[in-house]
Amino acid sequence: MEPLFNQLLPQLTALWWPFCRILAMFSAAPLIGEATLPMPVRVLLSLVLAMIMLPFTQNGAHIDPLSLSGVAATIEQALTGLVMGLSFHLAMAVIMVLGFLVSSQIGLSMALMNDPLNGASSDVVSGLLATLCALVFFAMDGHLLLVTVVGASFSAWPVGSGVSLGTLQAVSLNVAWVFSAALLLAIPMVFATFVVQIGFGFLNRVAPSLNLFSLGFALVTVFGLFMLGHIVRFVPQHYIRMCTQVLDMLGRQMKVVSHG
Repeated sequence: MEPLFNQLLPQLTALWWPFCRILAMFSAAPLIGEATLPMPVRVLLSLVLAMIMLPFTQNGAHIDPLSLSGVAATIEQALTGLVMGLSFHLAMAVIMVLGFLVSSQIGLSMALMNDPLNGASSDVVSGLLATLCALVFFAMDGHLLLVTVVGASFSAWPVGSGVSLGTLQAVSLNVAWVFSAALLLAIPMVFATFVVQIGFGFLNRVAPSLNLFSLGFALVTVFGLFMLGHIVRFVPQHYIRMCTQVLDMLGRQMKVVSHG
């Protein structure tokens, strides 16, 4: 029994590093890391993928997980997985910010519903756009892209190599890109509702007795829903383009580390 345990111990030690990285990535990734996927299922998926990727992580088998260097390597794997998961979460964050901007412009920000993805309440437009992007995410095999990226990361960032500061800086700088991309997508809606409200303001100056502001709120909502029907057709292709941009960013960082 003891020789068998001595043979399994290095394998279990090597299994710990991909498990930490994959579990951290799944915890921060869009859809898979949301509250709809229970933690035991997430842990089981991470364990299965860690066993599959075990041949790529043999360089960390000599590190003792209970030592100080092992604790540092565990934190390193968790940070690397979180960075990769948050990178893909940026594209979903753009859609959520877009939904908030649209709902605030057409007067639907007060219409809240339970959000099963985050376990909290969110506006209706953000929930509908998030559901649409979730369908697009799985339709373009986004879950397979996550597995491919984490598999390639073990070659670019092997166990014990340290956390890539360039990747952390690139992800932090892309947070500003989230707000700018959401604002660019929401500009047609913001401009259209602004024009309608300006028109009702002029009409109210011409005929104050009509009290057009009480009617204008409903008309702005109806016009905003009409504009949303035109904008939502282009949301999937923008979401795919943003996911491609995230993949390019991660690919550039991996090439920089590999050539460096």
